Amino acid sequence: MKSAQIIEQSIQINASASTVERCFTDLTLMHRWLNPVLRCEPVGEIWSTDIGSQSRFIIQIPGLKPTLNTVVVERQPGLVIWGFEGFFQGSDRWECQPVANGTILINRFQFQIPNPLVSWGFNTFAATWTKADMEAQLRRLQRVAEELDNS
Repeated sequence: MKSAQIIEQSIQINASASTVERCFTDLTLMHRWLNPVLRCEPVGEIWSTDIGSQSRFIIQIPGLKPTLNTVVVERQPGLVIWGFEGFFQGSDRWECQPVANGTILINRFQFQIPNPLVSWGFNTFAATWTKADMEAQLRRLQRVAEELDNS
């Protein structure tokens, strides 16, 4: 099996760790900063970030709608790790680290793509876009958290 690819981003946010954490554990707040073509919904009735909770991330491409099914594999205060299998296999880690004037938010997307054709397509066409999109999402999350903390 190929080694995992890792895309890791971090950002300093002038808001408390609990506010920053709410931005990635509250589904309503999450949709304020997620890429608009990405939709997240619970599997079942209730959205949760408790261990074992399942959700799906759907890319809103007309006619395709590729879906990534996820399950919370680790949960601690200030930390959520979603695991996933499908066209990607790996994890998406969101971690808040309190600092003197706010919070450092670290997002680590670690994955393998088992299908060689899908892997080639991702690396050729989507890897650079994914990294840039993760950076843009962190900046949007930063704005949401800072607005919440200052309201």
